[in-house]
This record gives sequence, structure tokens and C-alpha cells, in this order.
Amino acid sequence: MPEQKKLFLLDAYALIYRAYYALNRNPRINSKGLNTSAILGFANTLWEVLSNENPDYIAVVFDPKGGTFRNEFYPAYKANREKTPEDISLSIPYIKQLIKAFNIPVVLVENYEADDVIGTLAKQAEKENLLTFMMTPDKDFGQLVSENIKMYKPARMGNKAEILGVEEVCEKFGVERPEQVIDFLGLSGDASDNIPGIAGVGPVTAKKLIAQFGSIEEMVKRTEEIKNPKLRDKVEAAIEDALMSKKLATIDINAPVNFDLKSFERKELNAEALKEITTELEFRTFASRVLRQVVSTSPQEETQTESGQIDLFSTAGVEIPVESEYKTLETQAHKYDLVDTPEKRKKLIETLASSMAFCFDTETTGLNPNTDELVGLSFSYGHNSGFYVHLPKNFAEAEAVMHEFKSVFENDSIGKIGQNLKFDISFLKWYGVEVKGRLFDTMIAHYLLQPDMRHGMDVLAENYLNYKPMPIENLIGKKGKNQKSMRDVPVDLLKEYACEDADITLQLKDIFEPKLQEAGLLNLFNEIEIPLISVLASMEGEGVNLDSEALNKFSLELGEEIVKLNEQIQEMAGAQFNVSSPKQLGEILFGQMKIVEKAKKTKSGQYSTGEDVLLKLENKHPIIRAILDYRSLTKLKSTYVDALPLLVNPRTRRIHTSYNQTVAATGRLSSTNPNLQNIPIRTEKGREIRKAFVPRNASYILLAADYSQIELRIIASLSGDEAMMQAFKEGMDIHTATASKVYNVPIDEVTKEMRRNAKGVNFGIIYGISAFGLAENIGISRKEAAEIIANYFASYPAIKKYMEQTKISAKEKGYVETIKGRRRYLKDINSSNAIVRGFAERNAINAPIQGSSADMIKVAMINIQKRMLEKNMRSKMILQVHDELVFDAHLDEVEDLKVLVEKEMREAVSLNVPIVVDINTGSNWLEAH
Repeated sequence: MPEQKKLFLLDAYALIYRAYYALNRNPRINSKGLNTSAILGFANTLWEVLSNENPDYIAVVFDPKGGTFRNEFYPAYKANREKTPEDISLSIPYIKQLIKAFNIPVVLVENYEADDVIGTLAKQAEKENLLTFMMTPDKDFGQLVSENIKMYKPARMGNKAEILGVEEVCEKFGVERPEQVIDFLGLSGDASDNIPGIAGVGPVTAKKLIAQFGSIEEMVKRTEEIKNPKLRDKVEAAIEDALMSKKLATIDINAPVNFDLKSFERKELNAEALKEITTELEFRTFASRVLRQVVSTSPQEETQTESGQIDLFSTAGVEIPVESEYKTLETQAHKYDLVDTPEKRKKLIETLASSMAFCFDTETTGLNPNTDELVGLSFSYGHNSGFYVHLPKNFAEAEAVMHEFKSVFENDSIGKIGQNLKFDISFLKWYGVEVKGRLFDTMIAHYLLQPDMRHGMDVLAENYLNYKPMPIENLIGKKGKNQKSMRDVPVDLLKEYACEDADITLQLKDIFEPKLQEAGLLNLFNEIEIPLISVLASMEGEGVNLDSEALNKFSLELGEEIVKLNEQIQEMAGAQFNVSSPKQLGEILFGQMKIVEKAKKTKSGQYSTGEDVLLKLENKHPIIRAILDYRSLTKLKSTYVDALPLLVNPRTRRIHTSYNQTVAATGRLSSTNPNLQNIPIRTEKGREIRKAFVPRNASYILLAADYSQIELRIIASLSGDEAMMQAFKEGMDIHTATASKVYNVPIDEVTKEMRRNAKGVNFGIIYGISAFGLAENIGISRKEAAEIIANYFASYPAIKKYMEQTKISAKEKGYVETIKGRRRYLKDINSSNAIVRGFAERNAINAPIQGSSADMIKVAMINIQKRMLEKNMRSKMILQVHDELVFDAHLDEVEDLKVLVEKEMREAVSLNVPIVVDINTGSNWLEAH
């Protein structure tokens, strides 16, 4: 018997919205400023189906513009929906072009929703014995499911695609037959479509009513059988609403659409059209993946090139290589020279010494400056030219060669250009070479120009130079155990790759420098971000001393506590299970113990056991607190206590983090490998970890300096709010002062709870917190939270005014700025979609505050480092954690260091309120905090 053929019907807008909101938290913006999140998400979903499911027939169904027949009998249908985000509206033409390039038909029927068209086609296909998959995340389609019609929910966030048949739909909605999904929606309503349902009847009650009566019509006939009098009154008062809701929720399977099976046949894609649209959208990875897979699975005419190699990039008479629209090493005229003798090195050094600036790049055995080694260096001082110096494998010999270049690297009058210069500077330090002179880092330049975009050299080259650099995989292969070292790459090939990097970086510098000038960002670039490179390189090289023995001892203690907690949990549960398994835990808590009658489930059907869920249930049973403690301790043990000693550098016997300047759009630094900014501080056990961070030896002590409530001081200064500024000028505790005003009580009558709530609103306001968010954060009712926020703005009216003026300014300019001129672009600030616009407005308020705080500590770090070097101090700055700096302070310099640090932190940026710096010392980080 032949295999049943498959038809896929895609609900276009449902998938587009899904893609947009999934990717728009970290939106993909191309070089033209187009938000391509929805387009790329839809394209990936489409290709997933084509490549994984191999449908025989396929079509994409769109909703028509304007209303449909449902609006004729119920004008309020979907009336509460936000207007389509502009980014989605702009994306639709591109998405339709992509669909056309894939040779897939688009179906649209005026006056009928895509649901109706898909339903009609699915039922017609059923008569042709086709297996139809309705591809959508929309739950309404459950009513159409049958033996040959299924819902297909595409993969998301690493989860596999989900296929829902009759059994799955019935289980999901708690009904006996899929068509009863209409009754479920008619009773419970659907807020997204403005289907009213019956007021006060939720999903649980709807399921019970359907189980009792089978349908809304039958329920209407027999309302006297509803035993609960309150529920009976609700139902009888809303019979018309229920019947209308069912009518609205019913998918019309008789839409006027022609079921032309031939037109839905899967066809070969149009490679040229796909190349054209993906090039415009800058979907290089997607295009390469699709087109190469098409080539690998298509009949190919193997043609030999002049070199005798087989050319597999020709199919159906269409040239496929996606790279062909870019210039590459093969197509761009260039002159890259190998500098492989002392005489050639001497000549190169003389040339570099006479230049105003040069670009350089390092090739290394790995990415860790504290463990890996240099393989070679490349230089460029003119476009399309470069020089490569290959270094000996022996460290001493390599160091000797590097010392030949000390004179040019350490020449203050010669500018140095690079991409991610901190990386190169850190490697050169190990060879006794300092990098001095005016620096230009193309990665940082682009970060300031476009903070929300990616800043890798390959992406920048493609976007700004229309040039595709040689992939590193061509040299050492893909990541994995078989990946080669740069030392194994033939020198002639490495020369081309290395010189290309230096050459392209130089070309990017010549593009970015005038752009920085035009945007008014040169001062920020030259006075803060560039000087910070050397400071961070120095801190990373210093590292911090770790008492591994103390952590190992703490690990044993935690292990014993975890075992005890595990035993207590099993005992309370009355069953043996894996506490670390969310699935097993959910079954125990909600299936067996019935902690709550109605337990929340995930999309996969498992009980939800996330921390947010369990915290709300803490008072229901002692097992909940035990589980939360168990999770906290196991995470603490695995993430920090056991992991940190393994990261101690064998060369230095210290922990070295890497600070990232170009990750957070606000300007904040981040820390990786390991992330030392996330060392816990709120819990007693978490604080124990900081005890393991200790001075380098007995002659030193740790000194920590922390800005006190700096973001609140910044908003007070920016807003000019007299009441808040006065509180800071008088040295009052700002949270107590706020509580006094919000609750209208004298300062000495402010309780701990009042202060805690005031603290929540003080910091929440900076992030545009809502009454709902505040209520959730501090555990109060939404009504009380709304009153606190209202009283807050009444107490600090200038803050409210500042927030509104900031939003107005952002709408006019399209960006906001910090005190130092750092920009945060807000492309959605004028969106007609309230959700999207609201997110941009919150960023508009927060970015100048958080960004000014980030700029402030960066200025302080630069000036502190400068002063310490001028004084030739033995003390070292070793850590930065947001508003805190940590130093290895020599005992003879502690008092001088305190004065120096406090002065430079206070004077980093001028505010209209006092800036307070808390400084403490101790034998470990916890004592000093």
C-alpha cells in the first residue's frame, strides 16, 4: 500500500507573530536598519518543514486586510488587538518574496480568515485521502483535528515540533471529541480574539460543563441541572454570549476557495530568486544552509575545473554559491607578503616606524591569553596590502622576535588599529610587549554606532565592505576534538588569512571613524571606551587569588546538606524520586500530593515546577521550601563551589575573567569565563563563596569600593526632583525617606516592611515597573502596589515629569543619551503597537540612568589606574562588579589607596547630589564588601 501523501497548510500571520516575538527580545537588525526578526524566524520555520517533513503538497495562507464576515455580526471581534507592529508590516512583502522564491503558493480569500481557508482546504484534502498538517500555534484549530488532519506546532527554543492528533487535542482541552473545542472556547472565551465566553467561567469550569452536557446548545436546554447556584446564574445570564462566542470560535469549513491539488504540489525552489532576496536581507547563513542542502540532495552534473577539482556548485543551470555576490580573497586584488627573515623583519619595522598608524592582528593557539601562545602577527598600513610575521614554536625564540617589534608597539606617536584590541594586547603582554599610542578598535567603534547589532569582523566586512573574509574553518576545521591548531596550518595559507584580517580591519576603521564624528560619539570613544581597553587588559592579566582549599571544604559541607535535604524531601513526599527532575517533581507535588487543586502545566504537558511557581506555593507545604533550598544549594555547588577551583590558571595560579565591552547595549561591562559579576551575595550560603577570594599574599589586603545607590542619585540629578535631591543632600537613607513620603508617616515611624516596599518602587521605577510587576516583586496586592506608585509620583513629581519628557524626546530623536553622550537607539519608540512601544519606552527611561552609571565607573577605573601608575603603586585593581571595584591593596598603601579611589570615583561624573562611595577592607572579598 503506497505511503499516504502529506499536505502542509501554514497559518502565515500566526507563524510570523510567533517568530517576531520569539526573536525580538534580541532583535536582528541588518545594515539598512531593517528589523528582520520576523522574516528570519518565518524563513527558518518554513525551511524546517521543507527539509524535515518533506511535504508532497504545501501552501501558505494569509489573512485578508480589514475585517471578515465575523465582524459583520459581531463588530467587537478582535477589536481589542493591538495594531500590527510596524516591523511586521514592513516584513510581509519580504516574507511573500521568500515564499515565492521557494515556489510555494500563497492563498488569501477576502472576508475569510486564514483559519477558515485552512479548515476548508483541510476538509477537502481529507476527502482525497491526504494527511493534512495545519501548521500553526493557534489553539482554535484543535476543533478540526481528525484521523487525517493534525495540528503541527513548529519547533521553538530548542524544543521539537509538536504534532497534535485527536488524542492529544482531547487531552489538552479536556474534551471527548475535537469538535468540542468550539464549546470550550465558547464557554471560557478567548481574550486575544475578544470572544467573551461566559463571565466567571474559566477553562476548568468549561471542561466540567462540557463533560456534563456535551455542548453549549445542550447546556442551554438543561441549565436547571447545574447544581452550583452561582454558576447556574452566571450561565443563564450569559446564554446569548455563550452562543455568540461559539459562533465566533467556529472555523468555517465552507470558505469560497478552490482546492486545486496540482497547484499545491511541492516544487523546486528558485535559487536565483532566493539568492536575490536573502542577499538583500543579509541572510547569509540561512541562504548558505538552504542552497547547499539543495545542491547536496539534487542530481548534479559534475564538472571539472581547470585544476581538476569537481565543481559541485552547479544545479539546474543556476550558479549557487552564496558568496558570489561578495568580494573575496580570490576576487579582490591584494598583495600580502610573508616576512620570514631577519632582514625582512627589519625592513618592515622601519616602515612601521615611519607610519602615523598601522593595523595589526594576532594569530594564536587558542582564545585564552593566560594559557595559549602567539603563532604570528599580521600588519597593514594600506588597503589591500599586508605583511605576516610567523613566530617560532619555541617560546624564547618567539619572544626574541617579538622584542624586535617593541620599538614600534611601544612608540606613543604611532597609532595602533585593531578589531578587539584587548585580546591582542593581552597576548603581547606575555611576550614583554606593551601596546602604546592612540588606539582605534573597530569592534568598539561599531558597538557605539550600533549597540544592538553584532560586531564580529566577518559580519562588519560583509555589511560595510561587501566582502566575505576567509572562514577560520577553512584553516582549522569546525569546533570539536578534531579541530586543528593554528600551528598546524601551512604558513602560506595562514599568511593570506592573517593579512586579510589586518587589511579588512584597516578598511573598516576608515569607514567607522567619520561615522563616529558624525554621530557625536568620538569623545566617548576616545576618552572612555578606548582608554578602558588597557585598564581591562591589565585587570584580566592580574586575575584574583582563590582559596581553592576553602572552596573544596565548603563543597563537602554543601554536599552533606544536599543529601539531608534530599532525604527530607523524599520522606515528606512518601516516595523515592529524582528531586532534580522537573517531570518527576511535578508528578509528586501535583499528581500525587495534590499541593494545589489546579496546577500550571508547560506547553509539553508537564507540570510547571519553576522557581516562580514554587515561591507562590511556599506556604502550602514544608516540602516546597525544602525543594527551593535543595535547588539553591545544588546550583551553588555545581556552578561556583566545584567549578571555580577548576578554572584556576596553571600558569599564574589565579582566576582570570574576561571583561566584555561590546555586549550590553546600556554600556555596562559583562564578565565571562568565569562570570565573576554573578557571584551570589543575597543568601548566606552564596556569600560564603566570596570568602574564597583572597589577597595575593600576606603583604596585601582586599579593598572594595562601591557606589552607594548611584542609579537613584543619577535619576534624582537628571530629573532635578527637589524632594529626592534634598534627601540625598541631607544624607538620609533614601528608601526610608521614600517610605515616609509614600506612606505619609514620620521618618521614625517607618517600618521595615514600609522601607522594603519603598525600596522596591525606588528601583522599580528606573525600569518602568507596573503595579502588577511591583505587586509580584514585593508580594503585595496589585491595588496596594498601584497606590504606592501613585503616592511615589505625587511625592517626587519631577521624576514623573522627567520620565514623560524622556519618552517625548526619544520619540522625536529616535534615541536617548547618557550624561557622557552614549546613545541607545529605540527604533520601536513610535510603534503603534502598545506592547512593542511600551518596551521601547521602558528602555528610554532606563538607558540614560543605567548607561550613565556604567560610564561613571568606567571613567573612575581609567583615572584610578592612571593615578596608581603615576604613583608607581604596588596595589592592583583586580575586579569590577557593576558599581563596585575590588583591589589587591598593599598594606603600606591602603590609606593612600582609599583616598585616591574615593576621590576618583566621586569626581568621575558631576551630579547635582552628593556621590557617596563606601570603602571597606578585609582578608577576603566578603569582609571587604
